[in-house]
Amino acid sequence: MRPLLGLLLLAACPAFSADQDFNGRWDITVPQGRRAWWVELNGVGTAASNGKFVSAYGGDMNKIDTIAVENGELQFTINQPGRAATPPKAASRSVYRAHLVAGKLEGTFEVEGRSTPPVSWTGVRAPVITEKDDGTWKEGKPINLFNGKDVAGWKALNPDAPMKWTVQDGIMRNAPPTTDIISEQNFWNFKLHVDFRIVENSNSGIGLRGRYEIQILEDYGKPPNTHGAAALYSRVAPSVNASKPPGEWQSYDIRLVGRQLTVVHNGTKVLDKVEVEGLTAIANNSDEGEPGPFIVQGDHSYVEIKSFVVTPLVK
Repeated sequence: MRPLLGLLLLAACPAFSADQDFNGRWDITVPQGRRAWWVELNGVGTAASNGKFVSAYGGDMNKIDTIAVENGELQFTINQPGRAATPPKAASRSVYRAHLVAGKLEGTFEVEGRSTPPVSWTGVRAPVITEKDDGTWKEGKPINLFNGKDVAGWKALNPDAPMKWTVQDGIMRNAPPTTDIISEQNFWNFKLHVDFRIVENSNSGIGLRGRYEIQILEDYGKPPNTHGAAALYSRVAPSVNASKPPGEWQSYDIRLVGRQLTVVHNGTKVLDKVEVEGLTAIANNSDEGEPGPFIVQGDHSYVEIKSFVVTPLVK
């Protein structure tokens, strides 16, 4: 019986191994869209399978509800809650399918019950970035990405939306609804100083490398959370809420080395070398191992920028 048992175990190993090959973090490109997605899968092929996904619903970090592999095809689903509307919109289920092709995920996405054709996407393994903010990085020459006169050096992230960003009295401001703007220059490791001002109920953000959003939100006096001011959006909450009341100038001092992120909000350190595990909903590209641009979110509500100074960090 032992030889037979050994043969059975060997026969089972290739299928089990194939299931496990889906595990890990994946950066996803969607050719039809201007955003990038991210997924982490664990325990695929076991009863303890689990995962999380950005961005299936509301730009949030979504928990994956089911994961299965059948005949080499991965399928995972996310149940989206119903939305307030007249009449109310029922809950729906997002379905993602993928095959491993030459080490990449080649997949489709669709929402059950909709007649629209599936959306194609491609996932590559998120790179391992070993650089640490260990005190060995030196400051390069500061670069002022806002010249105080016009929006030179920035372009529309969405060219189909009205470009309603203007500069007056040395302040750059948007007039929503409009597009996010994106810097023409790309950066890798850096420190960034931004002076900004928002009004009541404002919601904006700063995208780092075009992938990771530091939230800007009018939430003075509220408890810190993963969607609040100075949060790494939907991932890491600030240690405290250091927001000022609406209408006052505020500042972010942001430092990013590899995947280590530090944020000082109005002089208070609120994120201290936290790990950036992966993309947030603002991501316009999924190339985590490459330099990327800055994004200023302008499609939600009002924001004003008085300074935007980047200092590259080099060895």
